[in-house]
Amino acid sequence: MQRISEHQILSWKDSPRRKPLIIRGARQVGKTWLVDNILASQFSNFVKIDFEQRKDLHTYFTDNLDPVQIVKNLELSFGRILPDKTLLFFDEIQACPRAITALRYFYEQLPELHVVAAGSLLEFAFGEISIPVGRVQYLYLSPMTFYEYLIAQDKEIMAEYSLADPAGTDKQIQTTILTELRNYFFVGGMPECVKTYRDTGSLTETFQTQSEILDTYRDDFSKYTPKIDPLCLDSVFLHVARGVGEQLKYTRLNAGHSGQTNRKAFELLAKAKLIYKIPSCDPSGLPLGATANPKKFKASILDIGLLQRLCQIPVEMELQEESLLGMYRGKLAEQFVAQELIAWQGLDLFYWARSARSSNAEVDYLIVKNGRIYPVEVKSGRGGSLRSLHLMLKQYPNCPQGLVLYSGTYKTLVEQNLIFLPLYAVATLVDS
Repeated sequence: MQRISEHQILSWKDSPRRKPLIIRGARQVGKTWLVDNILASQFSNFVKIDFEQRKDLHTYFTDNLDPVQIVKNLELSFGRILPDKTLLFFDEIQACPRAITALRYFYEQLPELHVVAAGSLLEFAFGEISIPVGRVQYLYLSPMTFYEYLIAQDKEIMAEYSLADPAGTDKQIQTTILTELRNYFFVGGMPECVKTYRDTGSLTETFQTQSEILDTYRDDFSKYTPKIDPLCLDSVFLHVARGVGEQLKYTRLNAGHSGQTNRKAFELLAKAKLIYKIPSCDPSGLPLGATANPKKFKASILDIGLLQRLCQIPVEMELQEESLLGMYRGKLAEQFVAQELIAWQGLDLFYWARSARSSNAEVDYLIVKNGRIYPVEVKSGRGGSLRSLHLMLKQYPNCPQGLVLYSGTYKTLVEQNLIFLPLYAVATLVDS
């Protein structure tokens, strides 16, 4: 497996401004694999501590957080831990919140030692301790992008074309990549699912793997108590998946609980990085987040493969859809675009909804490229049918052009100030 985060974690290793690194992300997105298989190979010695398995080591972090003494204690079990030669890896660090606090002292008193940590549900642990602000660095890991999926399937040349400007790519090549994208819609980007599909070629086996991952997440829901009822979490998770691409209201996420309870469940799921809130904003200027409206929002979930499994989409029927935009009423396409934008540009994602009373005009996503704001619509219609996009371009002349992602090949409509791009080309829209 090749991950686009590899260069980031290797750059951290050699940075003169290096701080302890915390790799964040939902469970089973590949955090531990990245350290074990990429970073560890750069050192002559690798010490890995899984705090969920080694609860006996928690006592080293109970009172004194002096990093020199902690290292001496750890050496009794793991041998010499030497600066510049040893990589010290704290895995599942959320199970020992005091170890998170200790990272600041490793930075202040033992900065020459390479220390990396990873864990799930870290935001919950952060609520129990003093976060070492300014003393650690963060790396967020998403599920595998479509590009990474292609690499894993031994389609390196296709992967290169998927990141190339489609304006200069042969139309037949674009069509071939769109065909492969259908498979990704159902396999998704969870590393274990990608591996299962690569090794077996079976969607049935892949779906079983997805179900097992979802069961793991549901098992985690019990760890959220007494904060919230796990049944409420499960219901909100399902309703968010079914409502991808739609404006959401907390009161409608789960009929069995109040809007306030549903909101709490939504926020906990967002903290766990299982869902992402996408607020509307005013695209009149930068930064986009300055005008975000927390009461008007959409959402996406962690992974497109998990979405189709969670919603029990009838695969045989959906694969017969001629257009990718027609699959599951366009929700898979919107999920794919959100997921790719989050992976390539970061966690902050926004859309536009007209503020006028009784207006339902909205544009699916907003991106910033070269300091300019571009509206992005996920549609299959002709340029003349994109009323909301045209309305926004007219209302906000600071937005230079409209971008339309669809199930066809690259084309421009100069007279309408629109560019149509194949759906797979999301990565080409963001600043590299």
